[in-house]
Amino acid sequence: MKALFDFNFNSFVTPKLVKIVYILITIGLGIMYLGFVIAAFATEQLAAGFFVMIIVGPLVVLIYLALARMGLESLIATIRTAENTGELVRLSGGNAPGAAPQAGGAYPGGPAAPPANPYGNGPQA
Repeated sequence: MKALFDFNFNSFVTPKLVKIVYILITIGLGIMYLGFVIAAFATEQLAAGFFVMIIVGPLVVLIYLALARMGLESLIATIRTAENTGELVRLSGGNAPGAAPQAGGAYPGGPAAPPANPYGNGPQA
């Protein structure tokens, strides 16, 4: 809950909420399926009701559930990529987004100047 009020966006709230969102989507699709079946049987055509209940309803629900799952997984993959990239930047001596700036004048994680060019093409330090 604390992450919802983080106005600096230093932490991601989506991975914590995605499970709840997926459950709500699943429940909503189930209610939609029941509504389709009830509406189909309300037409007083028994064949249409069974057609919707057995073929159309489950197919529509599965397609929408698959699309919702793919969208949520894509969102989570993007967030995990951002978290892992920030961690790699931090481990390499840089500053991850949202981190305090590093003291100036020093080469990150090393000596006061960048290392010499080992390939010999260009100016040597």
